[in-house]
Amino acid sequence: MTTRPPTATEQDAPTEQDAPAAPRDPGATRDTVAPQDQAAPGRRDAEATKAAILTAARYFLARQGHAGITLKAVAERAGVSPPLILKYFGSKDALFARVMSFEADAAGLFDAPLPELGRHMVRHVLRSQLDRGTDPVLRIVFAPLHGERGDVLRANFRVQVTERLAGRLTGPDAALRAELAVGVLLGLSAMYGLARGPRLRASAIEDIVARYAPAVQSQLTPLPG
Repeated sequence: MTTRPPTATEQDAPTEQDAPAAPRDPGATRDTVAPQDQAAPGRRDAEATKAAILTAARYFLARQGHAGITLKAVAERAGVSPPLILKYFGSKDALFARVMSFEADAAGLFDAPLPELGRHMVRHVLRSQLDRGTDPVLRIVFAPLHGERGDVLRANFRVQVTERLAGRLTGPDAALRAELAVGVLLGLSAMYGLARGPRLRASAIEDIVARYAPAVQSQLTPLPG
């Protein structure tokens, strides 16, 4: 039985054995562990590798300014080589343009009917931090670290998160209520992922949802009268 030579894609794909272990940080920025490719055990497929790179880039974006972040550091945290980052994203600027977008995050955050949206948003943030080590919106808090690029982050956040949410609301002051709802959610994200409140993190997610979601939903649903 003859075996075929590895393809270029397979040669480029880093193995889990070669990848350095990353420290676990479940509060905000733990690396995503890429699933193994069933067709080639021990190798990441392209999408899982891209996800690991984006997660690593978010880690640094939440801790230091864009200018001080190197592709080498991102690559080491993601368990890949710098040339592989360039292969998938083209450049450091292109990589961080992806990281500064909230489009995909907002799609998951708002994926529920309006009457249930408050509960979904709270649950989604907590599950994202606990299960994947990422947060859909918390990186906006670090916009001041990034100079002019912080303006890009703010503009993306406004259009892709708060204005998108406002477009789903009915009743008066929809734009204000959307900003208030997201502000309430950011408070939870920061306490859980950055301050790492011990009692909060020891609580069951559904208990937190039951207590906290009404504060979010109160801004999503128009007040009677």
